[in-house]
Amino acid sequence: LEFRRVLFRSAKITVSDACIGCGACTGIAPDIFEINDEGLAHVVGEGDIDSAKEAAECCPVEAISVEEIGRAS
Repeated sequence: LEFRRVLFRSAKITVSDACIGCGACTGIAPDIFEINDEGLAHVVGEGDIDSAKEAAECCPVEAISVEEIGRAS
């Protein structure tokens, strides 16, 4: 599988090649995701981590993963 991964201060956001370009993520978190010229989602910026998580939960093919980093338990 090919992955497109972006690392930010608070999270590592990954969109796998399972993406079908449905646009659910861009509707939920437009500051974080856009549809590229190939018709697939990609990460474009750092936004609210909760919005990124919601986009991952709503992805119909589970192509998005959000891993929080640097947070104390």
